[in-house]
Amino acid sequence: MNFQQVTFERSYGTSKQLPASTLPEVAFAGRSNVGKSSLLNKLCNRKGLAKVSQTPGKTATINFFNARDAYLVDLPGYGYAKVSQAERDRWAELIEGYFNQDRNFALVCSLIDIRHPASALDENMVRFLQEAELPYLIVLTKGDKLSKSKCLQQRAAIKRQLAIADDVPMVITSSLKGDGIGDLRSEISRFTS
Repeated sequence: MNFQQVTFERSYGTSKQLPASTLPEVAFAGRSNVGKSSLLNKLCNRKGLAKVSQTPGKTATINFFNARDAYLVDLPGYGYAKVSQAERDRWAELIEGYFNQDRNFALVCSLIDIRHPASALDENMVRFLQEAELPYLIVLTKGDKLSKSKCLQQRAAIKRQLAIADDVPMVITSSLKGDGIGDLRSEISRFTS
């Protein structure tokens, strides 16, 4: 996959609007403030590819990015409390509707903020991925906020908390410094080639 050639294709506000799945899809899921958009921008080396905001919860649609031989799919963040219940329900429908469709799921990147234990919503997402037997990896974001030794401690603690099997990749990343981005690109390429 050529991460330098990724372009925004389209946003969808309901799962019924989603097009048929024609290429392998790499989905990015995580809490509203975990840094999905920043990670996508760093992954593709493009500052404005995915819209980044200081206010969590701005990704309220499913956004498709065309990577020529695959799609990168930015799912709405889950768990943001400062929006209406109706909006949270719509986001939940979008995420569930996406996963309930017959799609070419190459990989799901489950993003978790390394500074904290996984939330109950993170636990639910990983459990769903495990039970659905979808290929997934854990992306631990904001690694620049902790020392290297603390990052390794947190990685081990989150692995235990979520009962992650040894064969499931866990990548520590920093969208700010670029740490782990090369490893993440390698993992994504492995699942999409």
